[in-house]
Amino acid sequence: MTIRLLPPTLINRIAAGEVVERPASAVKELVENAVDAGARRIDVTMVDGGKAAIIVTDDGRGMTPAEMELAVERHATSKLPDDDLFNIGFLGFRGEALPSIGSVARLTLTSRPAGQDSAWSLLIEGGLKGAPEPAAHPFGTRIEVRDLFYATPARLKFLKASRTEYQHAEDVIQRLAMAHPDVSFTLTGESRTTLRLNAAQGDLFDARLKRLADVLGREFSDNAVLLNAEREGVRLSGHVGLPTFNRGNAQHQYLFVNGRPVKDRLLTGAVRGAYQDFLAHDRHAVVALYLDLPPSDVDVNVHPAKAEVRFRDPGLVRGLIVGAIRHALNEAGHRASSTVAAQALGALLPQGDAAVTRPALPFTGSLWNRPAPPPAAVRDAAFQSQSPGWGAATLPSDGFSERMAPGSYTAAPFARAVETPVDPADEAARYPLGVARGQVHNTYIVAQTADGLVIVDQHAAHERLVYERMKEALASGGIRRQMLLIPEVVELDSAAADRLVAKAADLAALGLVIEGFGDGAVVVREIPSLLGDTDVQGLIRDLADDLAETDQALALQDRLADVCGTMACHGSVRAGRVLSAPEMNALLRQMEVTPHSGQCNHGRPTYVELKLKDIEKLFGRR
Repeated sequence: MTIRLLPPTLINRIAAGEVVERPASAVKELVENAVDAGARRIDVTMVDGGKAAIIVTDDGRGMTPAEMELAVERHATSKLPDDDLFNIGFLGFRGEALPSIGSVARLTLTSRPAGQDSAWSLLIEGGLKGAPEPAAHPFGTRIEVRDLFYATPARLKFLKASRTEYQHAEDVIQRLAMAHPDVSFTLTGESRTTLRLNAAQGDLFDARLKRLADVLGREFSDNAVLLNAEREGVRLSGHVGLPTFNRGNAQHQYLFVNGRPVKDRLLTGAVRGAYQDFLAHDRHAVVALYLDLPPSDVDVNVHPAKAEVRFRDPGLVRGLIVGAIRHALNEAGHRASSTVAAQALGALLPQGDAAVTRPALPFTGSLWNRPAPPPAAVRDAAFQSQSPGWGAATLPSDGFSERMAPGSYTAAPFARAVETPVDPADEAARYPLGVARGQVHNTYIVAQTADGLVIVDQHAAHERLVYERMKEALASGGIRRQMLLIPEVVELDSAAADRLVAKAADLAALGLVIEGFGDGAVVVREIPSLLGDTDVQGLIRDLADDLAETDQALALQDRLADVCGTMACHGSVRAGRVLSAPEMNALLRQMEVTPHSGQCNHGRPTYVELKLKDIEKLFGRR
């Protein structure tokens, strides 16, 4: 077969396959164009999931007839004034959106710039362009996309159900809306408006949080902490959810680079690393992070859909994200998410619309046929009082751990309560987690606060306290090394071995001493003593994989964290152990001053707080 040039219409359709994958792709390109045009209101309408029609209307600066004719030509754009691909200040820049959509659909472009008496309309069908004609339209631009992919019917076979395609477009608009809280957005289906986001007022942080609350719900804004950090000209801001406010997948992690929504492995990996001490492996944080840096330090032209980016200094970006998130979570202290209490109430309250009812006692024909009270000995065993006045005791921060000798189990009753002459309201008001009033099943501490009560899982809480102490010891005293009697040689490919040797100094700081051993091999002489009898070969290969993907030695840090977590778990007070009143209060006081004590090492909450109004709901008093 002879070599020939493809016709321009076919070339455009092939190119459109990279830019317009589904209706949501067209929505993304058109809405980004509207944002770049300075619009303050953007309305999107979709019919049949966007397959039949997509209509995007904005109040941006508009286009003249001559500009409209240029806009539908390939690689015609107003967003590269200096022809500098390393200094991109707009969401779009390649001039491919309109011609790509016009080559596979029926595209009608109507626009009226400010100061013009009338609007103009331009029709493109399957890549064939007509001439501009006068039209009626207010200031701004309206783009109608009809019969998407009619010129490439094979693409229609790969589309999902209309509802699914509509949801993809909704996700696209939500992400753009979170990136631009000063712009109003609406999305309308065939029957109703499913998304209506008004422009948020106030300063940047307040406006963002309002927009995030509109998109993600009030639960996120109630359980998120502010993040704002800067390093070497790179600024990171946003809001991150508390560890106990988590999800089963990473779809609720929203990342923005210079106002552009992205899905980048480096950024998601950094978020995972920041939460690695607080979440189980199958749980994911909820975050909205905004990264702003000079355009020359980031390449947004590495993916046709502009969904991925590349950073000039990925180590700086990753370190900033990890450090800023951990600092923000440290500032949150022992705080746990409000959803923990809501879930507890949901489990206690009756299901459905049935009214709250009290369980009836069995009726046998006489009001006096009630169950007999338990014997006095049983009552005394079920309710043991401690020495009066213990609730006012205040112990030093290490008073609790000194009493927790492993194996000191004591048979104890179902529940133990205490009596104290001190006014409980006055005493509980002194502490955020209140004052212990009893122990249930020798596992849960019940404490009274100023306006409710707190139930603490004693094992989970102490596990977090021990773990944080171990991390402090590692940070302050360094990591102890264990010399191998016989140095172990690990064979790798040459590139992997070179990457490891280049990071030898960093690995030595973590307790792992390696050296190059010829071409494509390293020799391991010392390992962190915390790892004990570990698989050295597997450890080195995991480190090499981490360095190849993110340029960060994560596996070793993860293993040390896992070991610390295991040691903390085995060294913590166990469920089923009887605690004295001073011990329970000492645990509460330590929790109040220990970062991240609101969740254990596995991401589970260590305590549940119920407000008095919530308790009253359980009994139908509200």
